[in-house]
Amino acid sequence: MAANSEKPSFETFQLFSSSTNLGLGFLDSPQNPLPPTPPPPCVEVISSDEISSSVKFTVEPVNLGGLTLLKGRVNTQEVFGLSNSDLVPGKYEGGLKLWEGSLDLVKALYTEFKNGNLSFRGKRVLELGCGHGLPGIFACLEGAAAVHFQDFNAEVLRCLTIPNVNANLSEKNHPLETNVTGGEVRFFAGDWSEIHKILPYVQNNEKDLNYSSGHSQVANYDIILMAETVYSISTLQSLYELIKKCTSCPHGVVYMAAKKHYFGVGGGTRRFLSLVEKDGVMASNLVAEVADGSSNVREVWKLSFR
Repeated sequence: MAANSEKPSFETFQLFSSSTNLGLGFLDSPQNPLPPTPPPPCVEVISSDEISSSVKFTVEPVNLGGLTLLKGRVNTQEVFGLSNSDLVPGKYEGGLKLWEGSLDLVKALYTEFKNGNLSFRGKRVLELGCGHGLPGIFACLEGAAAVHFQDFNAEVLRCLTIPNVNANLSEKNHPLETNVTGGEVRFFAGDWSEIHKILPYVQNNEKDLNYSSGHSQVANYDIILMAETVYSISTLQSLYELIKKCTSCPHGVVYMAAKKHYFGVGGGTRRFLSLVEKDGVMASNLVAEVADGSSNVREVWKLSFR
C-alpha cells in the first residue's frame, strides 16, 4: 500500500475559533496553513544494497488456498523511527504492513491462472504499492519475463520487499516444477505522480498515449498488479494516470484488490471505478468479492482497454 504525499492530514475540528473574524471555526480560513510535505525523490533501489544491521528481518509462511508463500516482518520503529503505525502521510504510507488486499489479490491471480484466464510466462509485470510484494512474487514464480516492484518508500523496498522477494525465490523454498525462469527483477521508489519518469516500460508523452488507435509505440507492462492502493481520494487521479501510461495497449490488463470503501479517508474501489468509467478509456470486470467479516467488503477487479 503506497500512495503519494497528497494524502490528507486530519486536524482537530473547532466549532468556535479564537480568531477575531466571525468566531465560527468552520467558516474561518487558517492563518498560516502548513505547506505540503514534498514527496521523496524517485529512485531505483538496487537489490544488492545492504540492509542496516539494526533492522531485524524474519519470515513466516502464509497459506493462500493451496499456494504457500513467505511473508517477511520488520519493525516500523527500526526502519522509520516510528511506532507501529499504519501510516504517516508524506513520510510512511503503510508499506511494512501486510494488508488483506494483497492476500486477496494473490488468491485471485492463482484462481485466474488455474482456470486458464491468466498467464505470466514471458510477460512484463509491474506491482504498484508493493509492500511485501506477494502478487509480484507470484508473477516471478510463474515465469514472468520482468517483474518491477514500486513502493512510495525506498526504505520499504530495501528492508522488506527485497529480502522477501529473495526469500520466496530461493530454490529451497519451492519445488522444482515451479516456473522460476530467472526473469528481470527491479525495484523503484517514489510518488505515483513522478515514478513514470524512471520506470523502464512506460509511455511518457502524449504522442504515445493514443488509446483509440490500439497501437502502443512503447513496449509497456503487460500486467499491472496493485492491492490497497485506492484508499485516499487525493491520490486516485495520479494513480489512474500512471496506470494508463504504464499499461500496454490494447492487450494489457490491471488487477486491483481493495476495500469497497475506506471509511475516514474516502477512497475505495467504487470511488476509483467511477473515475475510470467517467474517463471511458478502460473497462472493469469484477473478479472476486470477499465478505468474511474481518473488514468491510473487499473486491478484486480487472481493468482493460475498451
